[in-house]
Amino acid sequence: MDLVDDAPGPAARQDTARSRAGQENVARILDAALDVFATFGFRGSRIEQIAAAAGLSKTNLLYYFRTKEDLYLAVLQRTLDMWLEPLRALDPARDPADALGDYIARKLAASRDEPAASRLFALEVIQGAPIVAPLLEKTLAAIVAETAGTIEGWVEQGKLGPVSPRHLIYSIWATTQHYADFAAQVRAIEGRDLSDPAFFAEACEHVTRTILQGVLPR
Repeated sequence: MDLVDDAPGPAARQDTARSRAGQENVARILDAALDVFATFGFRGSRIEQIAAAAGLSKTNLLYYFRTKEDLYLAVLQRTLDMWLEPLRALDPARDPADALGDYIARKLAASRDEPAASRLFALEVIQGAPIVAPLLEKTLAAIVAETAGTIEGWVEQGKLGPVSPRHLIYSIWATTQHYADFAAQVRAIEGRDLSDPAFFAEACEHVTRTILQGVLPR
């Protein structure tokens, strides 16, 4: 019997390498763009700056993103995806205290690990969301509606007290993202921020306990 070699041929290996290199370039561009946009804002940033920060030519960058607006939107999309992944993970079959506690911890971890992304997104929304509005109206609104249904189910089952699902979501966002969006204020008051492990643990315990005490059945 003939043996079939399933290993990819040279052309396939080249395609894989190109794909991997492309993904790495996109990640470098998005990281650089976040730093530049967060420092200079959308209007004050230039493609040349971002390309230099990414270690690429302007022509190479424009191969992946045709315009500055496309790149800016991609940076915001990546931030939104980071936030929505744990929201999508809220399992209606879980105990709500555990599920909401995990969600709060993951949102605080995002504020600790990606504060610049959070601040850039907040600035865009404060300015009226001129570029990100379609994402908010479609992607975000749909996920919030689904999550609100999960929370409403817990309320109907008596696992949560009477609470507005959407206002609960907004409260979690406001509290957890405060530590990123107002990190300078937190540092001025506390002398530390979420990058300090002890302070992160304090914040996580306090925010979780405060929110859960307000929504769990008494």
